[in-house]
Amino acid sequence: MVGAVDIGGTKIAAAQVDAAGHIMARTEWPTLDCAPRTCLARLTEWFSTATLRGIGVGATGPIDPFTGTFGAVDLLPGWHGFELARELSLSTGLTVFAENDADAAALGEVQWGAGQNAERFLYVTISTGIGSGFVCNGKLYWGASGAHPEAGHHTLDPNGPLCYCGATGCWEALASGTAMAQGGSRTAAEICAQARRGEPEAISIVARTARYLGLGLANLVTLYGPDVIALGGGVMQSAELFLPVIREIVHKNCRLVPTDHLKITTATLGNRTALVGAACVWLVRNGE
Repeated sequence: MVGAVDIGGTKIAAAQVDAAGHIMARTEWPTLDCAPRTCLARLTEWFSTATLRGIGVGATGPIDPFTGTFGAVDLLPGWHGFELARELSLSTGLTVFAENDADAAALGEVQWGAGQNAERFLYVTISTGIGSGFVCNGKLYWGASGAHPEAGHHTLDPNGPLCYCGATGCWEALASGTAMAQGGSRTAAEICAQARRGEPEAISIVARTARYLGLGLANLVTLYGPDVIALGGGVMQSAELFLPVIREIVHKNCRLVPTDHLKITTATLGNRTALVGAACVWLVRNGE
């Protein structure tokens, strides 16, 4: 059994995951009720009831994969500089490894989901924001100094909306669930439901989002040349509204890289992705 921790802007979840990727027990707390030291105490107490080999962590935003130290994360006020992996290892006596949550999800999908047997696998989550993880020949791609590449923040339209990252018209600002909602009273899920019912404005929003998703993915295909792309996150619960346009744009725009055998599909781990991926972080970093 491996411990797993998922730290997001809305909730912090913990689980015990078996060798086949099944969640045997889990718990969660609202992120707002869980400052770093409070979170550490709760995790330590909860994991103390189980016999674990180690603990893997997947966390939103920048986190140093070597030290498990949090960078500046707008969604996690008070966490900047907190050394979660080190502190959790000291309090539990277990080895603890940490990764960005999209990287963790990518590892989980390679181990137990849509990325199995893919030599070059790209996972993209499309939800409140957009994040990605790239696994090549079983190894997670890191940037310089172990940095997590922020694919969601490459620019598609320099005249587009301003993003919190400081850029204008980046992919996340144009194609995420937040971008779909545009600060209105409807969520992305509600817009998708209205589009299925034939509501014209919702259909227009979905079409625009599908186009931007296709353009962003075409850029990633040109850069990485993956065999398989798996799309996850809340927006992809309505994948049938987006996939035909995404595939068309990718195949049309990627003329200089082979796409005849490129598979663009949905992630298969569903709501298990974050925690199963976190467990997989420990397995991979432990050499298993």
